[in-house]
Amino acid sequence: MKILIAGGTGFLGRPLAAALAADGHDVVVLSRAGAAPPGARAVPWTPDGGAGSWASEVSGAGAVVNLAGESIAARRWTAAQKRRILDSRVRATRGLVAAIQGAASPPPVFVSGSAVGYYGPLGDAAVTEDAPAGSDFLAQVCAQWEREALRAAGDRTRVVCIRTGLVLEKDGGALPQMLPPFRFGAGGPVGSGRQYWPWIHRDDWIAIVRWALRTPTVSGAINATAPAPVTNAEFARAIGRAMHRPAFMPAPGFALRLLLGEMADGLLLSGQRAVPATAERLGFQFKYPTVDAALRAIF
Repeated sequence: MKILIAGGTGFLGRPLAAALAADGHDVVVLSRAGAAPPGARAVPWTPDGGAGSWASEVSGAGAVVNLAGESIAARRWTAAQKRRILDSRVRATRGLVAAIQGAASPPPVFVSGSAVGYYGPLGDAAVTEDAPAGSDFLAQVCAQWEREALRAAGDRTRVVCIRTGLVLEKDGGALPQMLPPFRFGAGGPVGSGRQYWPWIHRDDWIAIVRWALRTPTVSGAINATAPAPVTNAEFARAIGRAMHRPAFMPAPGFALRLLLGEMADGLLLSGQRAVPATAERLGFQFKYPTVDAALRAIF
């Protein structure tokens, strides 16, 4: 079937497009730069909230996947940058929804990105998809992002919101940025180390999206996180074990706040013990259920 991917050239979109193409699908990447991964074709688009000429690709497609949006960790969270983070997600999603609603033959499934930041900073209690949205900046971004996506839901299109945790792989994402201190024997926890970091190996993230595309019973929010979330201190020790390096030098929270501002609390010094309750209930099987297994595979 034909599958459209918005945001199909990044850390998640590129390998997802390759995997879907390898499955034999006709993969179309909506790209501002006109670039596409191998096996896919590119269609130019402008994610401005409207349905442009690219929208003709939506009618008759078997699925649309939305991963478009400004990186949340690209730069310090100034007021202008926070607006870009929100607007890039809302406008891209709004345009895709408009195209789906206007299609003569709308796609049976729309998989749209979100994040476990939806829940806001939480403590030790396990968090399932039934938990309400938090009140901090990332939570409100995710809530608005999902509201836009859910407007596409109807008798002819089911909507899945993928609430992604910390995605692990060696060629991008957050993991490579964490490794230099460990290589020099100075790695360790961030802040108190007690905050939970819900994580997932990228192979399992891709598998969850593919599973959501082909499983008619999957709809609504899905936590794309491994079934065994760990605290930041446990995560640091797991990296140390995988790299055969010590992991006892903490990065003080006050220093990170000076360096990164509000982003430090939003991304590093807080977290959620998010678990994939819906995916497990519906039968999804993780290849890497523990952080040690994931990091052994990566290293």
